[in-house]
Amino acid sequence: MGPQQDRRRSMANGTAARKETKVVHVHYRECQRNHAAAIGGYAVDGCREFMASGAEGTAAALMCAACVCHRSFHRREVEADMDCSSTTSG
Repeated sequence: MGPQQDRRRSMANGTAARKETKVVHVHYRECQRNHAAAIGGYAVDGCREFMASGAEGTAAALMCAACVCHRSFHRREVEADMDCSSTTSG
């Protein structure tokens, strides 16, 4: 019995599992690029949050308008929200 037949049987029985939708928000915070690494020191530029310098989908969208660093130098912060569309009876 293949996966398609298993799915059809569970839907016919009314036991199909509902999928929960996860909404993920990604924010890029302060820049962590060490500008003095070449001379053995530690110095950051003080950029507090990533701001894209171009439209989404372009190469410029990956560069920060404030510090001109790539987005990967900024601390990534992920917030996951659970969006449950099903109702539970209590």
